[in-house]
Amino acid sequence: MVLQSLVRYARSRGPDEFWRKRRIFKLSAHFKGRFRNCYSMAIRAVHRSLQFATKGRQAQRSYQRMVSHERVDAACIEHGMNLKALKEGLLRCNILLNSKSLAELAVWEPRTFKSIVKIACARVKQDGLNIIKNLQKPTGVINRGEIK
Repeated sequence: MVLQSLVRYARSRGPDEFWRKRRIFKLSAHFKGRFRNCYSMAIRAVHRSLQFATKGRQAQRSYQRMVSHERVDAACIEHGMNLKALKEGLLRCNILLNSKSLAELAVWEPRTFKSIVKIACARVKQDGLNIIKNLQKPTGVINRGEIK
């Protein structure tokens, strides 16, 4: 490409502008109306949607953390123990399971979770900690693992 003057060279943006705009248009391909193919509107809509996506991922992580915590807490109460005592007993036994894996065990492997609770309870009682309160096992609760 031969440019006749310095002014024309300064005004030619070259292929970089094409690829920059193409990246924005790819992200705005599913928008409606002029937000899809008008660059000035598309760039604003894309930036806004990326901000919403970031906030949504953060909210989803928070929600998943809360759900796994509630599942483990409910399963602990079902077996006559509280969550704090379970985590302390597992830590003292060097069983390093996070809340997500404990929640998966509580939902899909209730017998395994029950044995983990028994191990943690025995270790807490052995160490003489007063974490375990007099929790009564709830009556009328049947889970999938105890049916057989």
